[in-house]
Amino acid sequence: MPTSVLSRPLPARGLLDARLFRHLVADLAARFGEPLAERIVDQTAAFLSACSANPDVHLVPSRLVDAGWHAFLLHTREYAAFCTALGGPFIHHQPDTDTGEVRPAEEAARELAHTVEAILAEELLVDHELWAAAANCADQGNCSASGKDGTENEETRVPKTAPRR
Repeated sequence: MPTSVLSRPLPARGLLDARLFRHLVADLAARFGEPLAERIVDQTAAFLSACSANPDVHLVPSRLVDAGWHAFLLHTREYAAFCTALGGPFIHHQPDTDTGEVRPAEEAARELAHTVEAILAEELLVDHELWAAAANCADQGNCSASGKDGTENEETRVPKTAPRR
């Protein structure tokens, strides 16, 4: 009897309930168009899976993934259930505040590369085009994930960028 073999890496959209996936895509489609919104939601799930598996590691979203994360956070019950289903701690969104310093581009690129490696370690597909630019958090800070009580990684958080004039 032949057995089916799953090909790795896999799309992360399978981590989400199909209804929730479509709902998150609809939330983002007005801003990004449906094809890109689908990719953003997939990579948001991949990012959150990597964060769950690595709660003590500083991982950062790309700009587009951060938009997906913000959309997901608005659905608090579904977001909390997703974090639980991943088997790790609740993944806190941690906007970085305080100094107003701009993060060097080389540092941002290293952080994104480290995050992509963590996603690949989870055997999930990476849409490299969506990981080209570091997040400049939608609330105008830079973002990171914090998996335990929201205070992890404080010493490695990236400072908020200076306000644009």
